[in-house]
Amino acid sequence: MKRLIFTIVLIFGVFFSCFAQKQPTAEELAKKNVDELQKRLKLSPTQKNVINNYAFFIAKEQIALYKKQMATGVENEELTKYYRLQNETNKNIRNVLKPDQAAEYDKILEERLSGIDPTKKKKKLKKGEEEEKVVGIEGLKMGNN
Repeated sequence: MKRLIFTIVLIFGVFFSCFAQKQPTAEELAKKNVDELQKRLKLSPTQKNVINNYAFFIAKEQIALYKKQMATGVENEELTKYYRLQNETNKNIRNVLKPDQAAEYDKILEERLSGIDPTKKKKKLKKGEEEEKVVGIEGLKMGNN
């Protein structure tokens, strides 16, 4: 009997914890993105407003794609369209930036694509050691970047 009650409580706990995770809005995603860019690129107010518009647009598309994926799944054509929009948005953002800011923006994009979190500290290596990088499918299996 205790086992049955424990199982029911566990099922309800898992069920309700799924609802506790709130999906961010497009405004929240755009603000987070622009705030990071503001911190790293030292944007002017005009640049920040223009980039915020681009970030909001791509965040709306991202959320719409996520919701569709959760409901019915996503076709390859829809993913291709989204990636095309994302690349176009990145190009438009680069056009707003100064050359030195554009170079830093490219670094930010590279970090995002490779999964590097600049806020996390790197593991210190001993003098003369190099970090071992595993590439290809083996790198994915091991979880290394």
